[in-house]
Amino acid sequence: MPSEHTLSDTVGDDEHRLRELGYTQELARSMSGFANFAVSFSIVSILSGCLTLYGFGLNTGGPAMITWGWPLVGLMTLCVALAMAEICSSYPTAGGLYYWAAKLARRNGPAASWFTGYFNFMGQVAVTAGVDFGAAFFTNAFLELQWGYTATPAHTVLLFAVILALHGLLNTRGVRLVALFNTVSVWWHLIGVAVIVGALVLLPAEHASASFVFTKFVNNTGFHSSFYVAMLGLLLAQYTLTGYDASAHMTEETRDAARSGPKGIVNSVLVSLVAGWVLLLGLTFAITDYDGALGSSTGVPPAQIFIDAIGVGGAKLLLLIVIGAQFFCGMASVTANSRMIYAFSRDGALPGSRIWHRINPRTQTPTAAVWLATGGAFLLGAQYLWNATAYAAVTSVSVIGLYIAYVVPVFLRLRQGDAFERGPWHLGRWSKLVGSVAVGWTALITVLFMLPTVSPVNAVSFNYTPVAVAAVLGFAGVWWLASARHWFTGPKVTAEDEPITVLEKR
Repeated sequence: MPSEHTLSDTVGDDEHRLRELGYTQELARSMSGFANFAVSFSIVSILSGCLTLYGFGLNTGGPAMITWGWPLVGLMTLCVALAMAEICSSYPTAGGLYYWAAKLARRNGPAASWFTGYFNFMGQVAVTAGVDFGAAFFTNAFLELQWGYTATPAHTVLLFAVILALHGLLNTRGVRLVALFNTVSVWWHLIGVAVIVGALVLLPAEHASASFVFTKFVNNTGFHSSFYVAMLGLLLAQYTLTGYDASAHMTEETRDAARSGPKGIVNSVLVSLVAGWVLLLGLTFAITDYDGALGSSTGVPPAQIFIDAIGVGGAKLLLLIVIGAQFFCGMASVTANSRMIYAFSRDGALPGSRIWHRINPRTQTPTAAVWLATGGAFLLGAQYLWNATAYAAVTSVSVIGLYIAYVVPVFLRLRQGDAFERGPWHLGRWSKLVGSVAVGWTALITVLFMLPTVSPVNAVSFNYTPVAVAAVLGFAGVWWLASARHWFTGPKVTAEDEPITVLEKR
């Protein structure tokens, strides 16, 4: 264990580096490297993303795409994470992506920062909505099995509101409580996966065949192109493997941030890649009634698979494990979202910025930003009352918003070439290859997840992702052209006693 003196030196180095980047230490720097990793791992949450969109996967590609889509997406995602981690090591600030874009742009740095920030904001809010709505789905399924609380849209949205409110309250209590929850979350996820997979492997009297799990392709979308449907099926894995930028947003609260932040980003993806594939294989081998799983009265196919495999009593226990993981995931998502809002507002980029970047002097947390994060997520998820396909759109919005924000700094870093000033954690000669793969993959999924997911396309089945993306981009664009381009100069310097500028004059 590091000595008190060593920890003090590390914190001093972190604060000095933060001042070099233009900021004064305001948040409590009390998180360890493991706690930083735990935030991202909790948001990735294989027990949340994999199981929440599992029904989508059953209809869109079936077992074959669930099984093989995961490692494919995982490897591509790892390239994105590696490229981001290298930049995080150089610029460990809570602003993360939009700060990186400002520093790395050869020209028009403020514009790059502005639009990256808005895509990140959109993605963060959508992830929070998606995670907590998934938790509401599974909670409603459990309540229906236990007490007959029917899984109606109104009941699900009510549970969604309650879960968001709990996450808001817990996130206003201080970063130490958040760190404790995230540490517990890591072990909850890993042990939970072991329990679920163990139960599904050892207890059922029969299992699906290997041929079914690895080769069975299902197309219930109405489209005739198997390739198109297979590509759509990648959403299950790609939605799950998001949110790992949280480690960057927590760097101002993490010790040895220039190393701990990058490691948190990469390790959260690596651990999730392995554990998530084990989970998906265990669940898919347990399928004995495919149509029954899709037609489950609870509206949650994994719940029906649990029931068919080990009975109602065992299914309830497994559902509680999943719900607990989803609760931890939503908690961490609100944490990361609020830190991004705090940092973006600190630089004046959001309407009402003076409110959102206020720090509670008692807890040293951005309380107002926490409630903006939860309120925005509720507005997105509440659309489920009117449109049953809204949830799929929310998941697509989160993927597109986050990955565009992820890859803009990566693209700008590639353009810098050898001029990029590396931090203590870097990719060496692999930077260009890894970054190029990351940019190419993000371009593909950005187009892919805006496309229709069900045929025929009508007002109910329409993929509203392009509408949501256009609304946010339109708002940011109009505000930029009408006003912000005259006064937004990128991340603001707050360390007034240091002669350091964040953006060179361009």
